[in-house]
Amino acid sequence: MGLIRVALAGEGGQGVQAVAEIIAEAAFNEGKQTIYIPNFGIEQRGGVSVAFIQVSDSRIGAPKFEKADVVVALCGRAIARTAVYSNEDTLFVYDSASKADASDFPKIAKRIIGIPAIDMANNELHPRVFNIIIMGAVIGLSQLVSFKAASNALTYQLGNKFEFNPKLKEMNFKALDLGRQLAEKALQEEVGVYE
Repeated sequence: MGLIRVALAGEGGQGVQAVAEIIAEAAFNEGKQTIYIPNFGIEQRGGVSVAFIQVSDSRIGAPKFEKADVVVALCGRAIARTAVYSNEDTLFVYDSASKADASDFPKIAKRIIGIPAIDMANNELHPRVFNIIIMGAVIGLSQLVSFKAASNALTYQLGNKFEFNPKLKEMNFKALDLGRQLAEKALQEEVGVYE
């Protein structure tokens, strides 16, 4: 595996930083090099929060990057904020329920993919696992860590909650797998989706 760069963005409270932390931990546990840099808006909730993640089998040269291999935007403002990280090699992924103008999307991308994560969480599982669906999609699109490593890191991060409520563990694992399935389906389609 070469270097994979991911920019993940959403509004404060959507769990962007939690997902980035779990992915970084999963990569570290697999013996990979990883860098995770959080970037918060000044608002505690409602501001755009961005997480920059890099994963590689070899040493990572710089903590910052200009263009990402995968960009994931969870809301309309995040789409506009992260469009600058896209180039002709970037998979630009957004939640299809996001309110955004066509002008907010990147002008150049390998593919622009809409994933109905919020709708799936609300209709099939629970709104609380929306970010875990996104995590599954990120892993499915980028292959930066294995699903086993992601599941283990998820269990480590939320272990106390899982002990208290075993159904929560099952729901999170379903969300992770659902995200992977959404990513696989999106990659099989010939063109990106604007919704």
